[in-house]
Amino acid sequence: MTNTFQNTDKSIHKKQILLNAFDMNCVGHINHGLWTHPRDESHRFNELSYWTTLAQTLEHGLFDGLFIADITGVYDVYQNGIDLTLKESIQLPSHDPTTLVSAMAAVTKNLGFGITVNLSYETPYQFARRFGSLDHLTQGRIGWNIVTGYLDSAERLIGQKGLKDHDLRYEQADEFLTLCYKFWEGSWENDAIQKNKQKRIFTDPKKVHQINHQGHFYQSQGVFQVSPSPQRTPLLFQAGASARGLAFSTQHAECVFIGGDQADKIKQQVDKIRELTKQQGRNPEDIKIFVGITVVTAETDQLAQQKLEEYASYANPEAGLAHFSSSIGIDLSQYADDEVIPYQSTNSIVSVNNKFKDKQITPNDLKAQHLLGGRYPLFVGSGSTVAEKLIQLLDDTGIDGFNLTRTVAPESHHDFIRLVIPELQQRGRFKTEYTQGSLRNKIFNQGDYLNSQHPASQFRCHNNKDKHNIVKETADEQSA
Repeated sequence: MTNTFQNTDKSIHKKQILLNAFDMNCVGHINHGLWTHPRDESHRFNELSYWTTLAQTLEHGLFDGLFIADITGVYDVYQNGIDLTLKESIQLPSHDPTTLVSAMAAVTKNLGFGITVNLSYETPYQFARRFGSLDHLTQGRIGWNIVTGYLDSAERLIGQKGLKDHDLRYEQADEFLTLCYKFWEGSWENDAIQKNKQKRIFTDPKKVHQINHQGHFYQSQGVFQVSPSPQRTPLLFQAGASARGLAFSTQHAECVFIGGDQADKIKQQVDKIRELTKQQGRNPEDIKIFVGITVVTAETDQLAQQKLEEYASYANPEAGLAHFSSSIGIDLSQYADDEVIPYQSTNSIVSVNNKFKDKQITPNDLKAQHLLGGRYPLFVGSGSTVAEKLIQLLDDTGIDGFNLTRTVAPESHHDFIRLVIPELQQRGRFKTEYTQGSLRNKIFNQGDYLNSQHPASQFRCHNNKDKHNIVKETADEQSA
């Protein structure tokens, strides 16, 4: 592929890389089997000190955020059970990620926290209240990774028979977001809080407004209990890659998480996201695009290769296959290692499953991709080598940054900070200090609030006119 963003061209602005650590409140997250490595400490995931130390480490490395994945349910598709899932701790056990945020925020000042919450199993009010509270306690450093779920096991856990239709889940998500925007943006005016002890007025009643929502999935009437937080609406992450998922993410998201291991295919995704964002009436640069990666680095390329071989001896590619089976909703254990896996329509992750339409893929192919138990692109080499490869991928594709998975915890983060970050900084491609303000301002450098092009802005309440708009919009819903 022709590189249209050659970083040797001095006339082209050198985009600085955005960087999140990608983790989960569990033992085996992406790179499965590495929990058995003698230096891995992920078994301590249920200890608060494990997370507070990680947060301090990442802030020392100037990471933009810690992006914490989550699932509701278990991976029970492979071999029609959870034996391998339990033996290899494939995201089981896993704990609620929101419980970690306050403690990590207390020991850091700049690190952001992108927390995955599945809206299909939440009520909008309770969720909006919890994240509004977290935005206060983190001083504006909270983000929400919006997911709708893809596991039948989750539906059974909450007493349902199976997943709702894929597109119906997104229809529900649209309304969930609309109601959250009303709570976060429309119930309180910016100057509602007075804290006037002499006049005995903590909050001016004229500046707090009732929300009335009568929708297809949700109904709500009343005043939001949380006063305006630093960002009001948390920074919004999303990873939908199907046609319906892309329509949703380009309407709502500020940061989009995509997969891919080939620069030309990644660039196609990036170009499509930018164009769809424009069609939504938003600036294409209002979305920052992240790719998931795994890095193994050492002082030299040779030592990094040796470290990879060492790690691979502990990894379990079959565990990666079990994870993948649940992602696509197909039991891959039924196919021989060299048998082509046929495409089957499922309600799971459509964009991942669609790969079987276009390519002839066998279990052996997938196991080769899961060398370290995970399927994200793998970068191996010295700090200099890895830095150059990351810069090249960013410049070739137009992405904005990376979600870095862990391998051996916490060793892999320390290696990246010690060896790769300085090389990126020397090339002018990574910050040397944090921008002040909220997580949103750190990422976009345009203030703490969502901009006026975002759909949430229509629900913003600063004066009586905005209040009228909320009431009018509700009336329109009721008459629809």
